[in-house]
Amino acid sequence: MTTRPVGAQRAAHGDLFDLQCPTRQLLDRIGTKWTSMAVKVLAEAAPGEVRFAELRRRMPGISQKMLSVTLHSMVRDGLVARRVEPTVPPRVHYRLTELGLSLEAPLAALRAWAEQHMAEIDRANASNDDAQADPPLGGQ
Repeated sequence: MTTRPVGAQRAAHGDLFDLQCPTRQLLDRIGTKWTSMAVKVLAEAAPGEVRFAELRRRMPGISQKMLSVTLHSMVRDGLVARRVEPTVPPRVHYRLTELGLSLEAPLAALRAWAEQHMAEIDRANASNDDAQADPPLGGQ
């Protein structure tokens, strides 16, 4: 029977508490609201494509630059495929890859959880904000 050192096991599976862990870095990228929104819009169109301008219209509040950065990261990670039509101006189309499609279910579950618990979170925020505004008489 062979055993691996604990450090080797962590390296094989990732260590979320290690600043250099690739899993942590990936979660930083896929955990943004813009990535979640882009995956949702592209999943609704799957297996079809969505043009850049349409993505921007369907993602309220995102700037052109932020959408570009988000899509670039998703393409680099293999979540999205990009196709450019050689027209003037070029038409750029995006679609989820199989890997990107596999991300939709976990992100959908997270979105559903957020929607289900938003009222609770709002109440907790209000309660904590009130407590901060009215500190105890002891000066704590």
